[in-house]
Amino acid sequence: MELDTSIECVLFDLDGTLIDTALDFIRALNRLTAENKQPPVKDLRVQQTVSDGARALVKLAFDIAEDDDRFAPLNQRLLNLYLEQLTDTEATLYPGLSYLLEKLEEGGIPWGIVTNKPEKYSHKLLDKLNLLSRCGVLICPDHVSERKPHPEPIFLACDRLSCSTERTVYVGDHIRDIQAAKNADVIAVAAAYGYLSPEVKVEEWPADFILRSSEQALPLLNSLKFA
Repeated sequence: MELDTSIECVLFDLDGTLIDTALDFIRALNRLTAENKQPPVKDLRVQQTVSDGARALVKLAFDIAEDDDRFAPLNQRLLNLYLEQLTDTEATLYPGLSYLLEKLEEGGIPWGIVTNKPEKYSHKLLDKLNLLSRCGVLICPDHVSERKPHPEPIFLACDRLSCSTERTVYVGDHIRDIQAAKNADVIAVAAAYGYLSPEVKVEEWPADFILRSSEQALPLLNSLKFA
């Protein structure tokens, strides 16, 4: 399928939207629980929590609050283990998205990433997957004063790509991604195939479109035409 659209750029959230990173987090969290003689967390629970960040994974594994004295050291250790895991990352692009990126590049449509994942982890992951040089823009919390759901990261990405918000698409698997897209007045696409917990109802998010699978992304983009 060729790409036939008048959008100017496509922006993606990273974990659970563009790239399936769950296995790396499962490996790192399993190492952390083993070090602390805790039982491992079921893979599915880790997967459903990844988009809420490392802190949420520590709470999940150890059932402790952030004000617990053990929390900060455990969180930092998890981040260190995750960074080590990225050296031999098991992360992959979601099905159909490698083809989509190729079609965007062939069509001269830039794509980029707007994530709440700090730069050192995002940079290493993308470099390992040979995506860093292809990515038109990478916006992490390190680059902005406000993170999603604030629109600043999306505004910065559009500015760096010289794209108008009216013809920009943002795809994400968390309600904050959709809120950020709506706050930035770009086309908001919910990745319902991402790291969602069972109680989440994507239909209640203010998304313009919902992708039930990553393979639906290209047909959706082809449906977006502007005068």
